[in-house]
Amino acid sequence: MSMLAKLSALFRGTAREAGQAVVDANALKILDQEIRDADTAQGKARDDLAGLVARRRMAENELKSFGDQIAKYESSVRAALSQGKEDLAREVAGRIAELETEIGTRGPMIEGMKEAEARLRTAISTTDQKIETLRREIDIVKVNDSVQKAQTSVALQSQGAHSRIGSAADSLQRIKQRQAVQEERLRVGQELEDKRSGADLDAKLRDAGILPGHASADDVLARLTAQEIKVVTPLIETSVPASKDPA
Repeated sequence: MSMLAKLSALFRGTAREAGQAVVDANALKILDQEIRDADTAQGKARDDLAGLVARRRMAENELKSFGDQIAKYESSVRAALSQGKEDLAREVAGRIAELETEIGTRGPMIEGMKEAEARLRTAISTTDQKIETLRREIDIVKVNDSVQKAQTSVALQSQGAHSRIGSAADSLQRIKQRQAVQEERLRVGQELEDKRSGADLDAKLRDAGILPGHASADDVLARLTAQEIKVVTPLIETSVPASKDPA
């Protein structure tokens, strides 16, 4: 295969893929248009059926009229024969023969029209059912397409939300780290300041009970116990009666 032929094949393949992609992307719009085209064709078929029915009924009316004329002319032939007017009777008989020929010709034509009507009615009914079935399927496809688009949108939003949450978590972690570093800096600075001013040594002395201003739970209990003893002792002394000297 020559290079030109290969390029031509490549162009046709690319064009076909591009065309198919466009068709797939607009499949629902194409289906809707095809349904509208089918409805238009069905409307024309119904018009054709109505015209066929109208012509068949006109032919039937003419056929009935021919039958009525034959009945009338037969009476006229009998009347002419009864009067001995054979020429007139023959002329009327000729007209009857023409009408019977018309009836013989139009009868099969009317039957053919009836058969065509039946076929057309069946075709219209079948096509209507197919169109309705296709329309329901298209509705289902549209619903599924909407659901899938919604699911895709939710999925994309969820992915974006997860990404944003992850980014926010990273930012929060960095903030916590900066705060921890800052707190450590402040603590070290306070320790250095306490050492410079001697506050750390005073705290150690207070904890040891050497400096005033420090009271432990044991100290509080001891103080309260001592106060209770001082209150109870005078009461005991006053309640004991004085001893009498022997006579």
